[in-house]
Amino acid sequence: MLAAAQDRYGSAEVLTVRQLPRPSITDKDLLVRVQAASINHADLVLMAGEPLIGRLALGLSRPKSRVRGRDVAGEVVAVGAAVTDFRPGDAVYAEIETGSFAEYAVVPAGRAWRKPANITFTEAATVPLAGVTALQGLRDHGRLQPGQSVLINGASGGVGTFAVQLAKAFGAKVTAVCGTRNVDLVRSLGADDVIDYTREDFTRSGRRWELIFDVAGRHRLADCRRALTERGTLMLCSGAGGRWLGPMPRIVRALAWSPFVSQRLGIFLASPDQRSLRELSELIEAGRIVPPVERTFPLAEAPTAMRIFAAEHPRSKYVIEV
Repeated sequence: MLAAAQDRYGSAEVLTVRQLPRPSITDKDLLVRVQAASINHADLVLMAGEPLIGRLALGLSRPKSRVRGRDVAGEVVAVGAAVTDFRPGDAVYAEIETGSFAEYAVVPAGRAWRKPANITFTEAATVPLAGVTALQGLRDHGRLQPGQSVLINGASGGVGTFAVQLAKAFGAKVTAVCGTRNVDLVRSLGADDVIDYTREDFTRSGRRWELIFDVAGRHRLADCRRALTERGTLMLCSGAGGRWLGPMPRIVRALAWSPFVSQRLGIFLASPDQRSLRELSELIEAGRIVPPVERTFPLAEAPTAMRIFAAEHPRSKYVIEV
């Protein structure tokens, strides 16, 4: 099969599209013929091996897993002996650990669900990682309730565009923070108010929100707390950081402060699962979420797509079509 693979850490130049053996499956897996796979920030992390602390798990000198790509949408061609929910021919989508920038990918059956009938494979490929992250961050960890005020810092891009739509679907009053070129986009997704961060710092506006869902992660914790209500919640989704530890110091500070302040400061890691995908599918089929696609690339241009993704900070989702 053709796949976008790497043998060393680095920028997009380390990726090459070449022939590799088709992967084999276990009793609990699906073998999926990939139709589309979207790009996420996590793919850049795995490609570069940064922050460097991550190499303890990814491989010290070179990546253990060579093929990039976490989001996958495609057609089941084989099922493991223990799989009962799927059969060959099913159209599915999922988030996997790695390996979707290829003609075939192994998908754990417990992470997969059927593609919503009203969207394409290309649109479906945008959903798993970003959609599940936004869903679990807002509802399960942020405990968002109807009528609450929520600020989404980093409202464009993958997670942000899903977060705006989900917060509105949950009945919240949504303030979206983004750059100038993305104001119209996030407003079209349903945001009640949009703050252009090039013109206004939400932490110094004097306004307060009950929940801040921080995707961008570029403000000091003390500044974010100033924009929370007295009993508000700051939920950290990701964040900027140094080459060695990444956002880890900021995360540790949030966890250390939380027991001693009236506000709740939290961090979470999304857990890819079938239940979350099923719920997102229902919202998509009801027309309450529209998967955002900004640009597509063929598999042969996966290295180019990764280079552009890293350089341009996309407005929504880039998708590799296989």
